[in-house]
Amino acid sequence: MTSYTIGVLGGDGIGPEVTEEALKALAAVAEIEGFTYDLVDYPYSGDYYLKTKELVSDDVIDEWRTLDAVLLGAIGHPDVEPGLVERSVILGLRFGLDLYINLRPIKLFADHLCPLKNKKPADIDFVVVRENTEGMYSQIGGHLKKNTPDEVAIVNGVYTWKGCERACRYGFELAHEGKTMGRPGRVTLVDKHNAVRPHDIWERAYHHVAEDYPEIERDHAYVDACCMWMIKNPEWFDVIVTTNLFGDIITDLGAMLQGGMGIAASGNIHPGQTSMFEPIHGSAPKYTGKNIACPLGAIASASMMLDFLGENAAAKRIDTAMETLLKSGKVKSADARSGIATDAMGDMVVELIRGA
Repeated sequence: MTSYTIGVLGGDGIGPEVTEEALKALAAVAEIEGFTYDLVDYPYSGDYYLKTKELVSDDVIDEWRTLDAVLLGAIGHPDVEPGLVERSVILGLRFGLDLYINLRPIKLFADHLCPLKNKKPADIDFVVVRENTEGMYSQIGGHLKKNTPDEVAIVNGVYTWKGCERACRYGFELAHEGKTMGRPGRVTLVDKHNAVRPHDIWERAYHHVAEDYPEIERDHAYVDACCMWMIKNPEWFDVIVTTNLFGDIITDLGAMLQGGMGIAASGNIHPGQTSMFEPIHGSAPKYTGKNIACPLGAIASASMMLDFLGENAAAKRIDTAMETLLKSGKVKSADARSGIATDAMGDMVVELIRGA
């Protein structure tokens, strides 16, 4: 019997609540599919920092490397300096474990969730490959003469050939696998190399990798045009490859196309090594403890984690349960306005998993 060691960081706000529902789904599919796992809880969060002033240490990052995967709820506390704990936990994982791919599926499960007129599930089904360790998030820069009239703030975006090439290759591999299963087989590079000339490295890396995949269609869009086309013709997209910053932005737009932030999942991935999975929503402090947050993004993140671990049948069970629930019409919206309690929605998913 296969066994896994999974780190769990519930985090702040609604994070622990939605993570609990993801763990319920995990327990259900593990029982059915016959694998086991051990959970290792980590306390790092805004609350924990306020109590202890402790952030993630190098020793903890070393420990994370020994796990099979990490499941994260959400990080962010209103009483802590913005970004302090997020950088410690999320960037600690991304940079410390070199999780160079941020994979964000954008899939509409049910017509009524989409805010676009006349768009169906078949029209919104693509994935964004966001480079995850470079760009504007590289933390190179700072302030000069801060809090004076002469203040200067500088941030450097870093793009390496290795970083661009491996992100593009991951995207082409996804498109190749998809094409074998009847998907379009198209990779769209999204950058801004007309205005930000160093983005030229992305274009060159993209075409360099594309030579190894002659069966895959090439496409390109500047980021502003991409946002327009995501609204006008989302059915065109299959696999998008893009920079760290642009990927962060356009996947929030994509989340709204599929029904809202409450349903959007992501994987922070280094193929073959420890990787981290999380819903893309924030900690939503105003909903803390109210049992109204939508847990579907966290549950979908657990599904992505299982797929990454090779438990494809278990991941499929979760996806099918979510799709069945959303198509039933019982869930009017995939957010805090659904009228369904967080734990009740988790129970609904588990019931469908067990009944599948």
